[in-house]
Amino acid sequence: MENIDYARVFGEIADLLEIQGANPFRIRAYRNGARTIETLSQPIESLLADEEARLEDLPGIGKDLAGKIRELHETGELNFLNELRREVPASLVQIMHIPGLGPKRARQLWDGLEITSVEELEEAAKAGALEELPGFGPTLQERILKGIVELKARAGRFKLADADIYVHPLLEYLRKAGGLADLEVAGSYRRRCETVGDIDILATSSGESPLMDHFVAYRDVQEVLAKGPTKSSLRLKGGLQVDLRLVPRESYGAAMAYFTGSKAHNIVIRGIGRERGLKINEYGVFEGERLVCGRTEEEVYAAIDLPWVPPELREDRGEFDAARAGRLPESLRLDDIRGDLQMHTTYSDGRQSAAEMVEACRERGYEYMAITDHSPSLAMTGIKAEDFERQYAEIDELQEKHDDIRILKSCEVDILEDGSLDLGDDILALMDFVVIAVHSKFNMSRADMTRRITGAMRHPKVNALAHPTGRLINRREPYPVDVEELVKVACDQGLMLELNAQPDRLDLRDFHLQMAREAGVKIVISTDAHRAAELDYMRYGVDQARRGWLERADVGNTYALEEFLKLLEK
Repeated sequence: MENIDYARVFGEIADLLEIQGANPFRIRAYRNGARTIETLSQPIESLLADEEARLEDLPGIGKDLAGKIRELHETGELNFLNELRREVPASLVQIMHIPGLGPKRARQLWDGLEITSVEELEEAAKAGALEELPGFGPTLQERILKGIVELKARAGRFKLADADIYVHPLLEYLRKAGGLADLEVAGSYRRRCETVGDIDILATSSGESPLMDHFVAYRDVQEVLAKGPTKSSLRLKGGLQVDLRLVPRESYGAAMAYFTGSKAHNIVIRGIGRERGLKINEYGVFEGERLVCGRTEEEVYAAIDLPWVPPELREDRGEFDAARAGRLPESLRLDDIRGDLQMHTTYSDGRQSAAEMVEACRERGYEYMAITDHSPSLAMTGIKAEDFERQYAEIDELQEKHDDIRILKSCEVDILEDGSLDLGDDILALMDFVVIAVHSKFNMSRADMTRRITGAMRHPKVNALAHPTGRLINRREPYPVDVEELVKVACDQGLMLELNAQPDRLDLRDFHLQMAREAGVKIVISTDAHRAAELDYMRYGVDQARRGWLERADVGNTYALEEFLKLLEK
């Protein structure tokens, strides 16, 4: 089992307990355990194999959860989860993820109408049967039907970070096959799309290679779908399909370009080729029957008088005109980032102390950081107003100990329904960096939500808007908001917009980032880390920034400290 498989078990337990109405602290313990496992830098399996390692020493993993991890490792299943599934239909968990429905309404559907699946829910909603239940009026029924369509559309899509968990060990395993010259992932994974449907791997060999036999013998195979001398397909235990192709070395670049895509990008390439009397496909660039080139991607692009285009830009969103004009962006790099400007500590819902988060940022070589615990309106997790003075005194003490990093006093301040902030100006005046965000009342109209957020953006102390559309990938659609208007107000007010690097969010979207860049609005990439390990999510923010055409100058937290502080001046 991979780490993500253990995490999913704990996540399902938390969902089922929530449907049951169990103790919120018990539910949170399983969610925190899942989050710890997801962000571990080493496989759980290797920890279990180390006699000196103690699972109980991991943050959020106590004796009970450690025992369940060992049971999963030894037996492949968990008695406690099986018991929960007997008590609560596991298919109710999928219903919980439909916008407008949560654990209480999922339980209401089960108790009131014996609905336990998305299919039954859709049938009942179309028949108007949900109106028998309190609170399930026509508006909610319409939202449910729309949510079911969205749920079906994203079925089978894996978040990029989840795909990484499966792909990295598989590539390491494949490289041990011997006789390989090239081995690389193509497709939407290589373009670093926020979700992927399957994984395409291309390889070339320097001679005879047992690659295909080696591939289908991988330890995490659930099903071998096809096996041949040049192409094999399998499904991993986590459900991800992987296709492996062995291509001739003279065609490797052409195949990599073709299978990387996107489809729209490839159509343009083939069209340009036809204008020049060339046929371009996965086998190479041909003039008649003669192979002109195809060993490298650079050769393929050069054949149509273009420079190589970075995979993240291959979406037919202006890259061809930019390439012809020599204006392709100089893509952002991870080591361009000088600070992280959203993270949480034990003062709110974070899992590690301010001192631990400071040390983790120092280890990453950051020049500055902002501690942004939640504000009071988030009742279960927000920091109390009277605790700000105590937290900021602790930050002062930490600052005195460390002269190699600037610790910015901050808060993730909640935007209330009327567009006001849930902290007074007296507390905001204590902050070096004020970031605002929406965490409730997602069902407002587009006009009202836009007025709500832009009203808060106009507050003179605000510096940045966090996760501007509120989406959770594969779980929650963005709330209705006019992003173009958010960009305009950010430009007018001198605000930065956040690109939240959490793999669940990646908010803003890539095309929104392009819009902000063209308007001259600075982006700040933040991890929203709730523990030190999540600071490593920055790489997903950088991937998304590259897809959004961002260069170093477009990103506020690539600036040196003094330059960054100038960006905060109104």
